[in-house]
Amino acid sequence: MKALVKTAAERGFTLRDVPVPAIRDDEVLVRVRRAGVCGTDVHLYEWDAWAQSRCRPPFIVGHEFAGDVVAIGPLVESVRVGDRVTAEGHIVHAQSFYSRTGDAHADPDTRIIGVDRDGCFAEFIAMPATNIWPLPPAISYEVGGILDPLGNAFHTALTAELAGAVVLITGCGPIGAFAVGICRAAGAARVIATDINPTRLALARQMGAHDAVLPGDAAAAVAGASDGLGADVVLEMSGHPAAIQQAFTLVRNAGRIQMLGIPTAPVAIDLARDLIFKGVTVYGVVGRRMYDTWHLMTRFLTSGVFDPAPVITHRLPLEGIDEAMHLIRSGQAGKVVLEIA
Repeated sequence: MKALVKTAAERGFTLRDVPVPAIRDDEVLVRVRRAGVCGTDVHLYEWDAWAQSRCRPPFIVGHEFAGDVVAIGPLVESVRVGDRVTAEGHIVHAQSFYSRTGDAHADPDTRIIGVDRDGCFAEFIAMPATNIWPLPPAISYEVGGILDPLGNAFHTALTAELAGAVVLITGCGPIGAFAVGICRAAGAARVIATDINPTRLALARQMGAHDAVLPGDAAAAVAGASDGLGADVVLEMSGHPAAIQQAFTLVRNAGRIQMLGIPTAPVAIDLARDLIFKGVTVYGVVGRRMYDTWHLMTRFLTSGVFDPAPVITHRLPLEGIDEAMHLIRSGQAGKVVLEIA
């Protein structure tokens, strides 16, 4: 099969012919139809400090996909050949403390496809049957192929109280843009989105942002929407130090900050002024809750109240991975999807 492989500890991916993976007794083999390209893939492509500290080449990259089940192991009863599926790409032990206490998404021993083991930028992928998620007929392969990052947006947004809320979203990359639409569908009264990139601000408007503004205009927009109180909920999606500090400044007293963006270095926050004395609740978001986020996401998508398709701006073959990386790094794209079969 064709696969994009991180062959060595250096920049780039290589398109290679590799063996179709064998499956264990409790695994399934999926023919990949669509795969989403993520910021994590950019880190791996560039072979930056994070990638060097985490990964051990060679391995097949990619962790967002949808496709068809073509084979199942003898112990698999929950999945059938021919099923349209996607999958949770974080693999955890079912008997771990975190799995047994409802926090599998935060298990420090998580192994991620395309990072810690072979991934989905390939014609086939082997996955544990327990991680497989069915795709209803109403969800296309293309949308199914981006449920992983879409789940991050749902997790970030829906663990806050959004109905009637003034929501500030800092950072309108694909996940931030998804979050705009989710907040609108969940009944937010006003959604204010910020970014420095005109392409991303345009995507936020397409997804329903009432205000899509530069960070310097956020304070006025929040004050106008909240009678000067501040945002009820802030979804911090950028990881930029200035945006994080602005989140703490613009959230109202007793408000809530949902933090998904990952800073590249420590960020200074005045905890007494901006957190303790304001009575702010801060929630750190990692991955998707397994599997309540998946249930919520599926219901939103099949009900028709939310459509992520406008965020998908480019579709490329596996051979187009260099172009995909250029588009993402340049800020000229929303979500990029690889069309594999």
